[in-house]
Amino acid sequence: MTTTAETPAQTPAMPHAMTSSMTPTDALPAAQDGLLLFAHGARDPAWARPFQAIAAELQAQRPDLVLALGYLELMTPDIATAAGALIARGCQRIQVVPMFLGASGHVRRDVPPLIEALERAHPSVRFVLHDAIGEQPSVIRAMAAATLDVVSAVGAP
Repeated sequence: MTTTAETPAQTPAMPHAMTSSMTPTDALPAAQDGLLLFAHGARDPAWARPFQAIAAELQAQRPDLVLALGYLELMTPDIATAAGALIARGCQRIQVVPMFLGASGHVRRDVPPLIEALERAHPSVRFVLHDAIGEQPSVIRAMAAATLDVVSAVGAP
């Protein structure tokens, strides 16, 4: 999410969200870039394992990538703490990827004000809010393929 003029077209449901088509200047990583994976959170610590695995896979593929995982509720760190950790590591632009399957009420209603609060608290840092990860065509294809793998593995009765 950003209020600068270089923001691509914005979706009406998420007034500050970037579309999935990023400009070359938004590609990760520059030394001052950070990636904040932002998930919902749950009471059960096991719920976070897939997100931790995604973060670990990203680090394995891109060891130079400065990233943090933050949660909306019920788990720590929250988004402000996760962003603060990235800023403490020198990040001047933080790309926020909501790790939600769709643009739920949380993504449309709760996340933009959180990003706006971060922008107010850190005016020298640029925050780029992306669409929910589950709406990305590559994620949809991967989930469809995984679903077919699961149902194909079950033998006929």
